[in-house]
Amino acid sequence: MANPRLHLDADVSFRTLQRMSVERGHDVTRTPCEWMPFDASDEQQLLQASARGRCILTCNIGDFMRLVQIYPAHGGIVLARQNDWTLSGLIAAVDNLLTQTTAEEWPGQVRWLNDWREHTRSTSARG
Repeated sequence: MANPRLHLDADVSFRTLQRMSVERGHDVTRTPCEWMPFDASDEQQLLQASARGRCILTCNIGDFMRLVQIYPAHGGIVLARQNDWTLSGLIAAVDNLLTQTTAEEWPGQVRWLNDWREHTRSTSARG
């Protein structure tokens, strides 16, 4: 089973997120790149990522939920609320997503990045 390939749309197109993901062995691209201009529309980003067998990570929830109605055969959409994430949290969750799922699971799916959020448990010592 193949590992998923991910594209970071313009909303989450952090160089550090892409670099750290690639350093962890994942196939991650970002807007802009050689096949995606900086000013690409959400529709272009979804269609181009899907055509390349990539799911797409976005914080643009409303627009992508509308696009999924028009293009149900997309490569997969991962939604994240922008204000809910730190960069280190995004890096960890993306790593979990790309490690714990397969490419075959993604076509036509819309999932929340929160499904792969690392939860830290606080422990307190009582005496």
